[in-house]
Amino acid sequence: MAVATLLAAMSMFMLSSCESDDPDFVNPGQNVQRCVKPDYLKAGDKVALVSPSYFTPMENVEKTADLLRVWGFEPVIGPHVGEIVDGKYAGTVAERISDLRWALSDPSIKAILCNRGGYGSIQLIDHLSLSDIKASPKWMIGFSDISTLHGLWNCAGVMSIHGTMSSFLAKGGTDASSILLRDLLLGKVPRYELPAHEQNIEGKASGVLVGGNICTFVPNLGSQADATKGKNLILFIEEVEESMHNIDRQMRILQMNGVLDRCNGIILGEFTDCGTEFKQPDGTTISVEAMLHEMLKDYRIPVLCGFPAGHGDVNLPLVMGAPVTIDVRGDGATLLFDIEGDQQLVNTDAITAPSTPAPVRLRMAGKIE
Repeated sequence: MAVATLLAAMSMFMLSSCESDDPDFVNPGQNVQRCVKPDYLKAGDKVALVSPSYFTPMENVEKTADLLRVWGFEPVIGPHVGEIVDGKYAGTVAERISDLRWALSDPSIKAILCNRGGYGSIQLIDHLSLSDIKASPKWMIGFSDISTLHGLWNCAGVMSIHGTMSSFLAKGGTDASSILLRDLLLGKVPRYELPAHEQNIEGKASGVLVGGNICTFVPNLGSQADATKGKNLILFIEEVEESMHNIDRQMRILQMNGVLDRCNGIILGEFTDCGTEFKQPDGTTISVEAMLHEMLKDYRIPVLCGFPAGHGDVNLPLVMGAPVTIDVRGDGATLLFDIEGDQQLVNTDAITAPSTPAPVRLRMAGKIE
């Protein structure tokens, strides 16, 4: 009897990312299987605008609020969004946490749109309760530094959206990244078709989508925002203005912590304005994707390169915490979300966007003053 009890306990301990037989199972140290999909939005629903990291000029926030009204939603702005602390943060830790709790606790708010990344979400990890997030599942939207919040949401068993934010939506919201975000919130789920990439590793795999900005989520390993602890992962990675050796360092940390061993597949997004310091013997530049290809090829899992999400001009929405399937072939690749909703075919090769000057991109990412 004691052996049976021990085996049962070990079985529960070994349950992977989104892999619990108990639908209410929440373990702060482990991602929760079967992440809940928040309800899609309908006309008149409220969307909260919050700033968990760096501050955003109120002009951008107001323009985004106007866009949300055009989309048919009712924007509500967090009480502390206009605050500036230490010249960077959108308020103190207590104020930023207060705005997130306000948005989570109001049942009339159906989605939380982050205004900007930059830095600061790591300061919030130990101040948010996974139980509070789970008790009121609603879409949390953002990217870059907001990858920490994606980790928290997914560890709480709630899906979230890696997508564009107020700093970009304020430009007008007519680009494909913004329109696809709107469509997703309304229940149109993208099925992405991608062109071939020379650094792709072919294969087909299914798993739970986790990750984001690599220099943001890697420092969260071992915390309650670490969504990489489970098995059967599809890991998404993107980065902006980082050296190749620092990206390699982050990947080695994932490798040493066993994260890559738990991956069924990997999606490489944009590596915008990143370094080119590694060279071939003839002096030819090596891309970040080529560097990662060499590391990942021995894992014998599919690797989908060049997904247009991250800090580039095109930033297509991804449902984090969702079950996905990637099919990487010689002639291209497919990314499918296995969630309820109307499927919408999106050919990423046909999507373009106006070029954003590098200084503007880097300033919005918090990389330069």
